[in-house]
Amino acid sequence: MQFTDLGLAEPLLRAVREQGYDTPTPIQQQAIPAVLAGGDLMAGAQTGTGKTAGFTLPMLHRLAAAGPKRDARGRIAIRALILTPTRELAAQVEESVRTYGKYLPLKSMVMFGGVGMQPQIDRLRQGVDILVATPGRLLDHHGQRTLDLSQVEIFVLDEADRMLDMGFIHDIKKVLAVLPAKKQSLLFSATFSDEIKALADRLLNQPALIEVARRNSTVEAIVQKVHPVGRERKKELLAHLIKQGDWHQVLVFTRMKHGANRLAEYLNEHGISAMAIHGNKSQTARTKALADFKRGELQVLVATDIAARGIDIDQLPHVVNFELPNVPEDYVHRIGRTGRAGAQGEAISLVCLDEELFLKDIEKLERDLWEAADNLRANSKLTSSDYFMPVLGVIFLRHAANRFEAANRQIQADQASGKMPKRKVLPADYIARRSLYLPEKARYDSIMQQAAVSGADLPRLVTEAMTAIEAEFEP
Repeated sequence: MQFTDLGLAEPLLRAVREQGYDTPTPIQQQAIPAVLAGGDLMAGAQTGTGKTAGFTLPMLHRLAAAGPKRDARGRIAIRALILTPTRELAAQVEESVRTYGKYLPLKSMVMFGGVGMQPQIDRLRQGVDILVATPGRLLDHHGQRTLDLSQVEIFVLDEADRMLDMGFIHDIKKVLAVLPAKKQSLLFSATFSDEIKALADRLLNQPALIEVARRNSTVEAIVQKVHPVGRERKKELLAHLIKQGDWHQVLVFTRMKHGANRLAEYLNEHGISAMAIHGNKSQTARTKALADFKRGELQVLVATDIAARGIDIDQLPHVVNFELPNVPEDYVHRIGRTGRAGAQGEAISLVCLDEELFLKDIEKLERDLWEAADNLRANSKLTSSDYFMPVLGVIFLRHAANRFEAANRQIQADQASGKMPKRKVLPADYIARRSLYLPEKARYDSIMQQAAVSGADLPRLVTEAMTAIEAEFEP
């Protein structure tokens, strides 16, 4: 199937071709016709599946075909609202809207917190067809009556499960309360928990249901290297590797925010353009750094694990662990940023003496995972890497889930004993691990359903592999 077979308008097909795409991904093949038909949709998909184009392309088609509308003040009315959990994702989605809609007479804007409201108010006064927003800032504008949502025809709730994890359920309900009852609603979520199903029951009307597993790159696509080096010479070695290898797009991970700042300063002093992104940076600075990095204008982006969660670049050639993470799960998550979309990637780790224990943990876990993989390969009737690699990833992340669930039980025990004050928000590292595990669980469930058709007993094989792994890595 080609994009030309999906019934999209020629201006959209032209924009798609300019991006180098001819063949739609599985989620796009199913979602685009469903959205074009005008019905509600509940889709199980995550970042990396092509889901953003899966809803932006048919949304742009429908809005362009219907023509513009005016609000009570005579301005172009907001006819499509896309709600996302994070600023970085909102910016990426709105960028996709502009990219695919460049040949259509439609206007879009992105709206999130952490920046001034007045520029957003000025932009709204000019008229907007498509609004991409985070919940908090959207409600701020609605409360000040600087926007009108009464003519929204298409509503998209992107990464719904992540929104619930981040505590946005009440904001989502407030947004739904001010939207028109009659509209097309699209919900995208990596998992279908009871909470998501309850939200879908409230939002959707007889929706089409789509579940698509993520298209995975194999680990063979990532070349992993370790450079033993003293801690005091890591900066010098990194600068040498970048210059000697003529690297032009490098994502570097550090553990601490101040360490990211110091490393970026050092690289700039040695003629390598670099910026740091972390929680203490303003949203304007983070957005600029990420945009410059994607365009290739910034050579090195130095990030902490949490800050890097919004980064999604298909052709990222180099990832560097300036400091090894203290849990093996984070290592695999980091290096997974490279080697995507069939491209070759390189993951470099700079390891000093006091990090050798972390390195051994990583190596041991990878060995156990590959032993489990060999057992799966030997016993399963499935030979396609579309099944094999996702299942291997799920084994790994189920182990990670056991680790952070054990940590959460300890938190609850500390709270009960008075050692830790009770609070509604869990520590950031727990939230990060949960957001990493849950999408993989959805992919795992989808794989299990497909495996059942082929007759493979994957649940038993995965359980056996987990037992072997847990014998070595107790939570």
